[in-house]
Amino acid sequence: MRRGALLACVVVAAGALLAPRGWALEGQDDAWSVTTVFFIGKSENRNQVHYGIHLDDTCAPIGDTPVYAYWQMLEHGPSSFEPLLPRERRAYGIAEQRVLERTRGPARTRVVLEALRSRPMVVESYSDGKHCVARAVLPMAGTPAVLGDVFVQLRWPFGVAYLTLAAHSLKDGTLVRERVEP
Repeated sequence: MRRGALLACVVVAAGALLAPRGWALEGQDDAWSVTTVFFIGKSENRNQVHYGIHLDDTCAPIGDTPVYAYWQMLEHGPSSFEPLLPRERRAYGIAEQRVLERTRGPARTRVVLEALRSRPMVVESYSDGKHCVARAVLPMAGTPAVLGDVFVQLRWPFGVAYLTLAAHSLKDGTLVRERVEP
């Protein structure tokens, strides 16, 4: 790892902001990491849970659990970030992850979210020649698609009414939305 290297990260989720270097890296010196691969927004407020991936200088995942989650607290400002609380991991945490491929072609990490256990995805990471790029790919409408965001419609007073997944088809780039009932 190159200590102190300040390299721009490519953010795949449209409109997402980069978290401060020290925050998103959770104590690791991996300046190549992508801090937002996709995010979850909810009906309650503007705060979002972002999912990033720790990468080395070849854009391969670092360690056995490279994908991580954190809050972007937009209600407090665009530069406000917090970790997930233990009680929030059941809703927004990562249920399981496994690095499938580190070397040939894009590196691939299989990820299952707690809230979407029936919808595993593969986070692919690779270099665009200047930066590391990462994207979450999962099947939607019968075709592989790149996940941009998930919207959670909360039910009052407790629970989830539904989730809406928004992605772009790898086949033709069209926007694909899917509603998932709990």
